Amino acid sequence: MSQPNVVVLDYGSGNLRSAQRAVERVGATVTVTADLAAAAEADGLVVPGVGAYAACMAGVDRIGAGPAVRARVAAGRPVLGICVGMQILYDLGDEHGVRTEGLGLLAGEVRRLAAPILPHMGWNTVTAPAGSTLFAGLPAETRFYFVHSYAAKPDLSAGDTTAEHGEPFAAAVERGALCATQFHPEKSGDAGAHVLANWLRTLG
Repeated sequence: MSQPNVVVLDYGSGNLRSAQRAVERVGATVTVTADLAAAAEADGLVVPGVGAYAACMAGVDRIGAGPAVRARVAAGRPVLGICVGMQILYDLGDEHGVRTEGLGLLAGEVRRLAAPILPHMGWNTVTAPAGSTLFAGLPAETRFYFVHSYAAKPDLSAGDTTAEHGEPFAAAVERGALCATQFHPEKSGDAGAHVLANWLRTLG
């Protein structure tokens, strides 16, 4: 059986090669590119992101990637957002009083965590809903690697995976073809590889 073809979207954000290597390791052919035609045609699209919400959205806008990502989701074709790549899927990001429109694929706002110590950096457990695809086969005490000061507040009615640092936040979302993680699966060792392998299995 041939390996699925995955594109890691290069819109000027960092961490591209580590995401590429992590997805390759679990059984995909991975291309890092800003080519929107390749992003549209791939079996799976990874939207990475590090740093500030506004800077990441500026990068997405610069290459015109917003419509391509929205079109994939509308067509039921798999997309995986990672870290700020998850955050920009929401309606809005609010950082240092600067409010930036996101892609609007997930309802809600990304805000600074109400926590005594920021950033939230290091290993943390998550609480996944019953029937989760991304976390299937992982024990409840599994830890993942986070580095962030901002997060979306969880929409518990949507069954989002949650974690806690000062307050609960959305650690992952699964909405049909649209999946995303606030943690870095590519920095989360075997647990992160397991999540990525679970995602690859959804590519059909």
